[in-house]
Amino acid sequence: MMDTSDSPRTTASEITPLVPARASTSKTPLPKLQLGIILTIQLAEGIASTSIFPYINQLIRELGITGGDDATVGYYAGIIESLFFVAQALTVLRWSRVSDRIGRKPVLVVGLSGACISMLCFGLSTTFWGLVISRCMCGFVNGNVGVMKTMIGELTDSTNMAQAFAFVPVIWSLGSVVGPLVGGTLVRPQDHWPVLFANSFWANYPYFLPCAVAACLLFLALSTMVLLLEETLSTKRRPKLTSATFSISSGESLPQQSMANISLRSLLTPTVVIPIANYAVFAFLDISRRALVPLFFSTPIHLGGLGFNPSSIGSWLALFGIMDGIFQALFLAKLVDRLGPKRLVSMSVLSYASLMVVLPVMSWLVRARGGVDYAVTFALLCQLVLLVIYSMGFGTLLMFITASAPTKGALGAINGLAQTSSSIARAVGPAFATSLFAASKEHNLLGGNAVFVILFMLAVALRWLGSQLPDEIQDRDE
Repeated sequence: MMDTSDSPRTTASEITPLVPARASTSKTPLPKLQLGIILTIQLAEGIASTSIFPYINQLIRELGITGGDDATVGYYAGIIESLFFVAQALTVLRWSRVSDRIGRKPVLVVGLSGACISMLCFGLSTTFWGLVISRCMCGFVNGNVGVMKTMIGELTDSTNMAQAFAFVPVIWSLGSVVGPLVGGTLVRPQDHWPVLFANSFWANYPYFLPCAVAACLLFLALSTMVLLLEETLSTKRRPKLTSATFSISSGESLPQQSMANISLRSLLTPTVVIPIANYAVFAFLDISRRALVPLFFSTPIHLGGLGFNPSSIGSWLALFGIMDGIFQALFLAKLVDRLGPKRLVSMSVLSYASLMVVLPVMSWLVRARGGVDYAVTFALLCQLVLLVIYSMGFGTLLMFITASAPTKGALGAINGLAQTSSSIARAVGPAFATSLFAASKEHNLLGGNAVFVILFMLAVALRWLGSQLPDEIQDRDE
């Protein structure tokens, strides 16, 4: 006689996840040490990346490339800022695919070593082509961003993924604080601390000190990673690592191994493409803003800027980063739970559009009042609020991208695709924004505000693209 009591159990097992239901309702603890090391690497790279922003425009002027024409500084600054992303876009997908075969750690070693050497070369460059070569070298060997996102995805499951990715914008914000402070404070040390930096070396290479400090931080991150970070690729993990460490079942190693050779075309489904497209456009707008704001701050008042020196630029960028990091750490995960990820992305994009309105208002205020006063300061603080809101979109979109992977074995390829797309966007963004800013001022396009109008329109377009995202992030483990 058939035991009918087994029938419901069999039916349930075919329509429900293999993991017990109660396991999906309790959060898996984050592997704090491993996640902390990855975030330390991200912090070091963020500091190195943003440390050049306060002084890059002054460096371009001092190299004599512009022939004394301040209106054209933006063209060359945009080229320098874009070159890293051009080089990265050509190689990042390859590095991600390589990491699917040889492991994540070897790729991180190459990327950190290259970044460290390139920062030293950047500080020792006295010609435009020296700057070009050092930035390109850093981009060619650096596929770390996509690999680190893959590792975070491998370290987490659907119960703690949002919590882990909430740290990504926080750490980037912290890097955006320290980086501009390093670049703005340590530049030309022979002028600020003549007793300590009396050697002629510092007069010949006035921008070397911030680059050397950034390189030391990269080397420290490299050393920590080599000694303490465990491999997360299941086929390359050491036997002593249990599946509980990474919340990955042992049965997932076979699919992950086969995914290393999967065709990229088979991954290009709407579920994957839509989040990546949103991320790429968001990255374009973000890097355009990051290149545009320091240029806007440093441009003389009579040309439509605020006329800030590198130290003031570094201080304001640092303040933005501090407030952004505090807000993200305290409220991002809560806002994702309360508002939903899709609505939060929409809010962030609308804040970017509003930011493009505030910038020309500041330009008008500073000219009307003859300098920076309480009204301009208030506008700068309004810009801070908008920056904090819009930057929440990054962490949220990373959740959409990670959740779109059909299996953890596809995370490397999908993050490689996402990083390639965003690198292309970031390669075009600085040159586009700074060149358009220079053209707007030089030819008085739309009253010198053409760059702000165009970026506003692109933000509106991204608002529509964001509406195509799924209403909820799918459970990757189902």
